[in-house]
Amino acid sequence: MRWLSRLSVVLIVCLVTIGLLAAPIQANGTYIQVSPSSGVPGTEVTVEGYNFTAPVGPVIYYHLDTTNTSSRKKVADVETLADGHFTITFEVPESPKGDHKVRAEVNATSYFDASFEVEPGLTVSPEEGPVGTNATVRGQGFAKNETGIELWYYVNSTDHVSIPGNITANATGSWQISFEIPSSAKGSHRIDAKSNSSRLADVTDATFKVTPVIGLDKLSGSPGESVTVTGSGFAAGERDITILFSGQVVRREIKGNGTGYWQADFQVPQMLKGTYNLTAYGEVTPAGAVTPRPFQIKPGLVLLPTEGYVNMNLTVTGGGFAPNQNVVITYEGNPQATTSTNSSGSFTVIFPVPESQHGQRQVAAEDDALNNATAIFTMESDPPGTPELDAPANGTRLGFIWNVRPTFNWSAVTDDSGVYYNLQIAAVANVTAAGFTNVTVSVPRIIETNYTLNATEALPYGTYYWIVQAVDRAGNAGNWTVAHSFHAGALPLWALILIIVVAVAVIGTLVYFLIIRKRTYYY
Repeated sequence: MRWLSRLSVVLIVCLVTIGLLAAPIQANGTYIQVSPSSGVPGTEVTVEGYNFTAPVGPVIYYHLDTTNTSSRKKVADVETLADGHFTITFEVPESPKGDHKVRAEVNATSYFDASFEVEPGLTVSPEEGPVGTNATVRGQGFAKNETGIELWYYVNSTDHVSIPGNITANATGSWQISFEIPSSAKGSHRIDAKSNSSRLADVTDATFKVTPVIGLDKLSGSPGESVTVTGSGFAAGERDITILFSGQVVRREIKGNGTGYWQADFQVPQMLKGTYNLTAYGEVTPAGAVTPRPFQIKPGLVLLPTEGYVNMNLTVTGGGFAPNQNVVITYEGNPQATTSTNSSGSFTVIFPVPESQHGQRQVAAEDDALNNATAIFTMESDPPGTPELDAPANGTRLGFIWNVRPTFNWSAVTDDSGVYYNLQIAAVANVTAAGFTNVTVSVPRIIETNYTLNATEALPYGTYYWIVQAVDRAGNAGNWTVAHSFHAGALPLWALILIIVVAVAVIGTLVYFLIIRKRTYYY
């Protein structure tokens, strides 16, 4: 059994030897410890020293480059306690991935090292905000001049968006990129990165917290006007979202999509002019979590309809005016109606659209407090049809002698705005879009479908052509008719005079021979 005792002694000696080999070998038991021993740049590290000479302690250095031990940064001058112990902290400076020395140097030949492993990690600034926030992500602790780095933003726990950008780290393993936070639901979202040499699991993530926000397509408007509200950063699929305007519900039962986005319209309520807050809430998102958006109510008009024809009834509704004030409503600057606002600064008035040119026409309102607003009514631009010429028939001869005053007749044309007619007469049938090129008689704005020439318009002997055009009371002109001809008088004046002269001469001759001369012969 003696051999068993000897074996036990050998085994004990071996175990003690292994323990001694595993412990750091330092002169006089002097050494340093670093905690934590790994992390990203910016990590706060504690360095503890033991058994140093008091009170003068070492200088602490951090080696920036894993491949160049001469590249180092002084992080602290140490004063050692009476028992030879010291404790200092420092933040790991910007440095590339890998093992870095932390050295406590007493002099050029006496120093004590510990190791700190730099790992890649991300930070984001700001750390929270709504969708669309311009966030800056900084990567540190990547390999020196590392290339092909890809940044991922997780829209939910599994799906990510790859952020475009050719990311390359610098000589200290750092890089930076900015991007707009994509559409994603309320809550925390992971930001990660990877490359060919850095796995996702190797990189310490950053987290961005999405907060709910609403947006408006316009920041001001008048009562009755439609406003589009968008929401983002609400909970995924959130229901029962409600829009509040100055505490008044203007839209409810809205549902968000899978990324917490929604869109809805509402009409500005009838309220006095001023600035009001607009917000929203849902079944998950309380109203207080959404920053209110200011909306300014201004005086405004709503027309019904917004386009039409002459003499139709136009309803004008005004809102955002001063309460209990007289209001004058004008059309193209001409007063059409007067009314008064109610206690909410609103009014409604109806009047027939006056005769006016086609196109955009201005409707305006002003109260006694000089609040005013305008709106556009679009007058119809459809031209009326073309009438058919009736009498005189084409090629007709009218009258016998002297100036002729014929009556012209044509078919009626209907138009919503009402019509009048233009009549033109010329000696040459050369018709353009504007009518005859050389007009003998022009009669505008004829109400009826017939017209008789007056004394100043009577036509002397000759051949004439006539055309008619329908024009509505919105100034839309139809096409001119095809020209019809007629002949005025059977004889020209000179021919009539000649006939009379010849007749007188003949009668005189007959009287002379048959009466005067015969009477002279007998006497």
